[in-house]
Amino acid sequence: MVSKTSKMLSEEHENILKVVKVLEAECDLIEKGKKVYKGFFEKVIDFIGNYADRFHHAKEEDILFKEFVRKVESDEGCVHCNPVEQMLVEHEEGREFVKGMKQALDNDDKEKLVENARGYAGLIQEHIFKEDNILYPMADEVLSDSVKKEMLEKFEKIGNERADEKKKYLDFVGHLNK
Repeated sequence: MVSKTSKMLSEEHENILKVVKVLEAECDLIEKGKKVYKGFFEKVIDFIGNYADRFHHAKEEDILFKEFVRKVESDEGCVHCNPVEQMLVEHEEGREFVKGMKQALDNDDKEKLVENARGYAGLIQEHIFKEDNILYPMADEVLSDSVKKEMLEKFEKIGNERADEKKKYLDFVGHLNK
């Protein structure tokens, strides 16, 4: 059964993927000669840096991954079934692509901007697939109900503390899909 924590994280993934879809479409247009609209990329970079990284990844890195690692390391013989390290590497790779997008935007380097945007889009789509289909189901299976309840409370606290910020980014996602 899918836990509320996994469901919450997967719903956040859906928002990230909506932005990535529009980002890829914008890259297609730029490659066909459209001028780079800096405002769009600034908003996407802001969304990724704040919603995807500070809001969503904070839940994963500071809460879910720590609980998952604690559990698999306490179970002898289960270290091989720990995908967290790879997820953390991919989070860092994503941050590097975003940094590259920002630098390219600042330097008016259209080719590097598209290269980094496409790199991020490809990485994050594969990454989300792995989390939704491998990591979250594993976590749902190995973490106790009490740990999942504790995690949900922490997730909700983050959501409440950043409610205005969350609304801003959800409005952005909603606006993109009109």
